[in-house]
Amino acid sequence: MVNKETENQAAGTCPVTGQGEIHLEDTSLSDPAILARPNAFYKALRRDDPVHYDAKLDMYLVSRYEDLQAVVKDPITFSVEKGYQAQYAKGFAGEIQDILKRDGGGFFSDPIMTDPPYHTRIRKLMESAFTAHRVKELEPRISAIVGDLIEEFADRGEVDGVNDFAVPMTIRVIAEQLGLSQFHADKIQRWSLAVTAQIGRMQTREQMLENAREICDLQNYLIKCVREREAEPREDMISDLVHARSDDSENPTLSFEEVVPLVRAMLIAGNETTATALSNLLFILATEPEIAQQLADSVDDERLLTRFVEELLRLEPPVRGLARMTTREVELGGTKLPAGAHMLLLFASANDDETVFPCPRDFDINRGNIGRHVAFSSGVHRCIGLSLARMELKVAAREIVKRLDNIKLAIAPEEITYVPTIATHSIERLPLTFTRRK
Repeated sequence: MVNKETENQAAGTCPVTGQGEIHLEDTSLSDPAILARPNAFYKALRRDDPVHYDAKLDMYLVSRYEDLQAVVKDPITFSVEKGYQAQYAKGFAGEIQDILKRDGGGFFSDPIMTDPPYHTRIRKLMESAFTAHRVKELEPRISAIVGDLIEEFADRGEVDGVNDFAVPMTIRVIAEQLGLSQFHADKIQRWSLAVTAQIGRMQTREQMLENAREICDLQNYLIKCVREREAEPREDMISDLVHARSDDSENPTLSFEEVVPLVRAMLIAGNETTATALSNLLFILATEPEIAQQLADSVDDERLLTRFVEELLRLEPPVRGLARMTTREVELGGTKLPAGAHMLLLFASANDDETVFPCPRDFDINRGNIGRHVAFSSGVHRCIGLSLARMELKVAAREIVKRLDNIKLAIAPEEITYVPTIATHSIERLPLTFTRRK
């Protein structure tokens, strides 16, 4: 593979990307054009105002790698819990809580989106469901799921990479691990979009009401599953949570009110964000033929596959950003923030920071610092399911290049549309053409 980064560094330049000059005072991350193609906006933030107040969102956007790391290393000053609560169903929080209490079995706050020391206890009890040994044992089953899905369309010559592959694949994997033997993939996809919309800041009241109905349906389903595992444990992740124990003498187990939202989080995060990453994987294979060929030529090279996944996550992290809130007055990146300042950590911008990753828009699996990306966040809130996500991406990359060749976009890149949310950068549909590899 040609190392574009090395070539560009030798020439003293990097490719120019984005929509041209960005004037921060006239734009917002919530603008549809920025949401869809944000890299020029990120670059302007890092250059001109790295901790920028976005008036339309009423949030400070943290764009530089260094500043983001300072935030995640101090979870007491920069609270996940307060930031998440301020973000949740913004503008409709009271109304949606009332609906969930009335029709959805209760309003269950997210235990994983809390601060230490409570978060420390929750995370320790969750770890039993995500041991490295358990994830490694999943590889053959994930390979079979991916292979079966690809075989469903391999002779067709065309596919929607999002809705025919990425979404059903991740739903099958997480549903199987949770022990949801009978499930409707389309329902889980609707539930995922409804839950994610609550931190996306783009829903109208009408959309909120529809999303609330979907979340009620989801919670009623999960409550039944949890009650069944309480009565009769099985070999699945829900049972792992229901019966998890720690050495905490006061709270050695998870309560029912903690288990339900944790299962909800695992189901949603375990498919929605990984499906976004898989869509990005397919986009890279369709638009970077040299990379696709290198993968095909080295399909059994574990090191190359691992580095491919890490560079994919750096270049196009599935989570665009997550919220924090200051608990005291503090200075960050030269900007004074008052107590109670609502912030959005832009992981995607940090991964694009040219002071850390030279020529960041180049896909280069030979980067010396490839492991420094923050696609899974960092610190105490580093994604607990990262090993499973990495495994799914690695297996998918391997099986795709083993079975398919000549993968190409069936539409122009500029015609690709994205889900309107500030939380993720998710492709809505990805029409592809290909041939079966002989």
